[in-house]
Amino acid sequence: MNSLNKIMVAILILLSGITSAQIKNPKTETVKVFGNCGMCKTKIEKAGNIKNTAKVVWEIDSEMATLTYDQSKTNQDEILKRIALAGYDSDKFLAPDTAYSNLPGCCQYDREAKVSVKNKTKVEEVETETTNTVAVETNQIKAVYDNYFLLKDALVKSDSKTAASKANELLTAIQTVKMETLTMDVHMVWMKAFNDLKANVKIISETQEIKKQREAFKSVSKSIYEIIKVSKPTEAVYYQYCPMQDANWLSKENTVKNPYYGSQMLTCGKTIETIK
Repeated sequence: MNSLNKIMVAILILLSGITSAQIKNPKTETVKVFGNCGMCKTKIEKAGNIKNTAKVVWEIDSEMATLTYDQSKTNQDEILKRIALAGYDSDKFLAPDTAYSNLPGCCQYDREAKVSVKNKTKVEEVETETTNTVAVETNQIKAVYDNYFLLKDALVKSDSKTAASKANELLTAIQTVKMETLTMDVHMVWMKAFNDLKANVKIISETQEIKKQREAFKSVSKSIYEIIKVSKPTEAVYYQYCPMQDANWLSKENTVKNPYYGSQMLTCGKTIETIK
């Protein structure tokens, strides 16, 4: 090992030590991530990093990434999935072709096939696994949507007691979702929305003050909208807007029934987007 490599290793160890001090329950692993240049380094590290949860340091010459993360909040697969969505293959995950194609020319590294197209059995196994993953994801996310709409209906009726009960059921559905079973695009949005979604649903479940419930429902609706946009629902969902509250909500019907006012101004608002 020459002196330059020794210096680089020392720097990586130092950075890892600093990161570990900031991240609780730290675990450090090294994994191959393919890339070419300084721009790749920036993109790979940005994709993998989560403040106080995960830190990625990628070394250009060796193409090795040092992952340090909070074991109670994330894992190697989740980090590598985010990096793959940014366009970079690893030993475990292939980046989507579109993500790779969108990389600048200098960043388009030589790709190595992970599954031989001649090996029919392996290909069939991958296809079966993908099908099963989509089925599990659909069931989990549908439970979240179904409970959201029940909560919305309770607010339309200004029934704070039922709203609290339905929020509690929604909270259970949210906590039941296994992130590792989600497809990468849904997984990314779910991770970003999860904390705010959970916190605001909990607020609704713990109070019977209708005004407080409706205020928290604004943020809940924003999070659900972000998730439903990427998960592609099987039936049309209508994104509606209340100008009096400058707030949105989602509905399974195009007819406006305002959850922020109920019978006081039931039809106040309009449909601004149809998601399908």
